[in-house]
Amino acid sequence: MTNPRLRIAVDMDGVLADVAEQFLRYHERDFGERKSLAEVAGVEELDAFPHSRKHVYEPGFFLTAPVIPHSQEVLKALHDRFDVFIVSAATEFPQSLPEKQVWLGQHFPFISWQQMVFCGSKTIIRADWMIDDHFKNLDHFSGDTILFSQPHNLLRENGRHRRVQGWTEVWDIFNS
Repeated sequence: MTNPRLRIAVDMDGVLADVAEQFLRYHERDFGERKSLAEVAGVEELDAFPHSRKHVYEPGFFLTAPVIPHSQEVLKALHDRFDVFIVSAATEFPQSLPEKQVWLGQHFPFISWQQMVFCGSKTIIRADWMIDDHFKNLDHFSGDTILFSQPHNLLRENGRHRRVQGWTEVWDIFNS
């Protein structure tokens, strides 16, 4: 895989930004208890957290999401070898658009505005690879797919997507 022209589409929430952790933090803030990962495993985030709809509309929710470990260094290395685009279905929560752009600039300064794709449906995305945490985005994709493990997708498999537990495994795929 040394062809530098390969195009990789990378999801933002749940792949670069740890929104599962952000939901856990907001839930703890609101209810004084922290849910365990076992409690939310296999449950969509908007169902696992009673106030999640409110949270995603709160100013700062997307701006203050933690960075997923190793995503910065691995994505930088991939960026140096391949055409990398960040693809986020950000129009679902329109107020998230400026926060996501600022967040990417803060944490991934090597990603230019031309590499940021904020859309509604990802069915329009064409690339060689897609890294995402949602089956709904990967199932329609015609290229190779990587399912990034997150609590909401832990109990599902369809055998089509290569599952990874983190960014070091992503690196291994592109560095083999």
